Amino acid sequence: MRVAIGSDHAGFALKQHLVGVLGERGHEVLDHGTHSEEPVDYPGICAAVGLTVAEGRADRGVVLGGSGQGEQIAANKVRGIRAALCNDLHLARLSREHNDANVLAMGGRIVAPGLAAEILDTWLATAFAGGRHARRIEQITHIEEAGR
Repeated sequence: MRVAIGSDHAGFALKQHLVGVLGERGHEVLDHGTHSEEPVDYPGICAAVGLTVAEGRADRGVVLGGSGQGEQIAANKVRGIRAALCNDLHLARLSREHNDANVLAMGGRIVAPGLAAEILDTWLATAFAGGRHARRIEQITHIEEAGR
C-alpha cells in the first residue's frame, strides 16, 4: 500500500517512528515532511497529504501533530478526504468500517509510539463495511460537492 504521511514539528518524532513501522510492514511511504523539530505550520503539509490521497497517488494518508486536531481539520478541507482523529484502537476500526476514512490523524503529544503503531496497523487492515454506511458516505459527498 502507498501511504502519504506528514507532520508538524510536534508530530515529527511520531512521524519518524511510523515511517519506520510502515517500511517494516512493506508499505511504500510518501513523506511530505516536516523533516525536523523546527517549528512549522501544518496546514500546507496536511493539504499535501490529502491531495496525494485524493489524486490517487497514495492509497491512504497519515497526518500528525501535537494533538492531531488541527491536522485532521486541515486534511478534511481537501475535497474527497475523510480524515479521522483516532487516538485509540476502537476509533481507528470504526473510522474505517463506518466512515471509510482515507486519512488518519493522531497526536504525537497524546499517543505513545507503540500504541500509535497499533492504531496505524488496525486502521490500515480494517475494510470499509459498506451497506448502510455507504449511503451515509454518499450523503457526505453530496454535501461536499454542494459546498455546504
